[in-house]
Amino acid sequence: MEPIQAIILALIQGVTEFLPISSSAHLILLPRLADWPDQGLAFDVALNTATWLAVVIYFRRDIGAMARGLLRLFSGKGGWGDREGRLALMVLAATVPVAVAGLAAHDVVAGSLRSVKVIAWSSIVWGAVLLAADRRPGGREVREVSWTTALFVGAAQALALVPGTSRSGITITAGLFSGLTRPAAARFSFLLAVVVGALAGGKEGADMIQAGMDTPWSAVGLGFGVAFASAYVTIHYFLRFISHASMTPFVLYRVALGALLLIAY
Repeated sequence: MEPIQAIILALIQGVTEFLPISSSAHLILLPRLADWPDQGLAFDVALNTATWLAVVIYFRRDIGAMARGLLRLFSGKGGWGDREGRLALMVLAATVPVAVAGLAAHDVVAGSLRSVKVIAWSSIVWGAVLLAADRRPGGREVREVSWTTALFVGAAQALALVPGTSRSGITITAGLFSGLTRPAAARFSFLLAVVVGALAGGKEGADMIQAGMDTPWSAVGLGFGVAFASAYVTIHYFLRFISHASMTPFVLYRVALGALLLIAY
């Protein structure tokens, strides 16, 4: 793999992973358009691990508070009114639908759904749904997330297995429909990404070990660094942006991308 390919793919992963525009769609499309060779499983694992680490470090205080709350719940030192403990349980419960769906539909997702038309229509349709949800954001913050909201967002997250949907996009959409503010919907989406990323990374790591392939360490290291830095910066500025602006720019991008793909293919 050439360094420029590693840098571009890592930038795409880092920038698009947490924006509501679908990282998987871009990572499927670009190698096809550029006629690049497959980057390999080790490189994919490195990029996914880098973006996961970025969100973990960025939300380290939230994660630490949730972990302590969970310990208080299970140790009996805190009641079920413990907000951080309840939020941690909700995040874990909300991850179950995508984990089950991922195992059940793995072959379909990795095969027939990775088509340009699926990506195009997913971008357009779910972009329009995001626009509808974004027109009337609610006023509730992350600590006010209910079990109903958590399970609804978790069920919606399973739809992100379809390329072009966007995991962050569909979970933010569900959060907005549930009455969360834009920043709260995004923060809850990021917290879900911590658990989902850990599960996906563990599976990919196991697959890589089982495959026993040679690892291009220079490309992997370069990609990891670029993906981590770009993801961390993207998370920070995305949260700042949506605190005073709507999701409309992302919706317009999704619809334009989907339309161009339908025209071109």
